Amino acid sequence: MKSNIEKYVYVGFRVIVLSVLIRQLFIGNWNSAFLCVLTLFLFLIPNFLEKRLNVSLPIVLEITILIFIFSAEILGEISNFYGTFKQWDTILHTVNGFLAAAIGFSLIDIINQRNLFHISMSPWFVALVAFCFSMTIGVLWEFFEFAGDQLFNKDMQKDRIIQKLSSVDLNPERKNVPVIIENIDHTVIYYQDGDQMKTELVEGGYLDIGIIDTMKDLIVNFVGAVTFSVFGFLYITRRDKFQFVDDFIPKLNEKTVPDK
Repeated sequence: MKSNIEKYVYVGFRVIVLSVLIRQLFIGNWNSAFLCVLTLFLFLIPNFLEKRLNVSLPIVLEITILIFIFSAEILGEISNFYGTFKQWDTILHTVNGFLAAAIGFSLIDIINQRNLFHISMSPWFVALVAFCFSMTIGVLWEFFEFAGDQLFNKDMQKDRIIQKLSSVDLNPERKNVPVIIENIDHTVIYYQDGDQMKTELVEGGYLDIGIIDTMKDLIVNFVGAVTFSVFGFLYITRRDKFQFVDDFIPKLNEKTVPDK
């Protein structure tokens, strides 16, 4: 049974998303309308996990997941927070690393409760599994972004203007020695559009095609994963002093735990 706080948060977010959906349909923005429908679908994930896996999600974790989804889709994509606030994407990827590590941590805890394996897992091992699970999720997401860019030209791996590059492809003798170019002021892109040759001027430097964004996302995912893994380790070894970690760990419903 959900608390009143959870119900208010669920209803509040759904009302906001439905309002945005109606507006997007009214102005004919079908892509944003689809994102609203996707957001409403993603809001069902916590309930699906609780019923399908017989787990109980702490209220803090549930609300954090809802805020994360809302921030990524409605604020990030439709309201263009990604473009308006430079650190928006960084914050979300850091939170994603933290939450994914919490999920990985809980998987080990649930396996232990189900008594599926008769082994003793050290706190270091549990923390390592949580970290690896989080990083795997982060890498898979970057694969998804890359596929979106290559197949649908979505530019999910955001480009960035840089003023320095180092490349062995520019070595005139074709040696494996990089040529370093610094203080790039602008670049000109020549491209064929039908029978016409056109140009595009990139002011301020050279256009990096998503590499920096991808690596930055993985680095901050790493930060989030390490943060929770450390807290998870301390939670196991000093449970009385790190009870707040409980707020981020799904628990197996007691009635589903088999007798040992």
